[in-house]
Amino acid sequence: MVTASAQPLDEATLRRQLTDFYHLVVHLGWSEIIFNHISVRLPGPEHHYLMNPFGLLYEEITPENLIKVGIDGKLVEPSPYPGNPAGFALHGVIHANRPDVACVAHTHSNAVSAVAMKREGISHDNFYGAQLFGRVGYHDFEGITLYDDERGRMLESIGDKHVLVLRNHGIAVCERSIPATFMLLWTVQRAAEIQCMSGQAGGPDTILADSVRQRCADDALRLATSASFSDMVFDASVRRMRAEQASARR
Repeated sequence: MVTASAQPLDEATLRRQLTDFYHLVVHLGWSEIIFNHISVRLPGPEHHYLMNPFGLLYEEITPENLIKVGIDGKLVEPSPYPGNPAGFALHGVIHANRPDVACVAHTHSNAVSAVAMKREGISHDNFYGAQLFGRVGYHDFEGITLYDDERGRMLESIGDKHVLVLRNHGIAVCERSIPATFMLLWTVQRAAEIQCMSGQAGGPDTILADSVRQRCADDALRLATSASFSDMVFDASVRRMRAEQASARR
């Protein structure tokens, strides 16, 4: 299978993609008013990142008003909009220590927050959860993630994994590109939704063997890191969003 090209995208393309990601999150009902963040690393040695202007709704974000920040979350270019350095604590520590990661997304939708409450965390016994086997780390709740001293502990909790369950809170997911991060977030969201519905259905669950879970996770990862699979998922989701928005305006 052909792997994705390492050729970095330019800033204009990343701004358009990140804007679409923010719009998808609100369109799919995963947003949290003005809170939470999605960030992407910009090409170059400066360690600069794009993220949402603090105070704007996700649907108000445009390629032009995305802000550029450093690893500390502070503005590195003038903007009429403020940054939120405290909100970049989780993103900053992942970006600073995971060169394999270009994009980080943090959400706490109802389903994800419910699963984050459970002691056993994400189940790997449904179709979507099985794809996450071996890819999930857990971080105990310490309150709102505002403080620098928690950064090292969050980094230790995620390790080399791509999903971090923030217990009693929500999740963060990270991947090599914006489309791959969106696809991973969508998979985690679906896993959480099915897990919640399964719990309401009653009766015992069918438990998968670790060997089956691992094969499913390996296959899902190969697809997600192919040259076009996550791009196709992302682009199709954007097309559907725009079509539904256009239909609603008519």
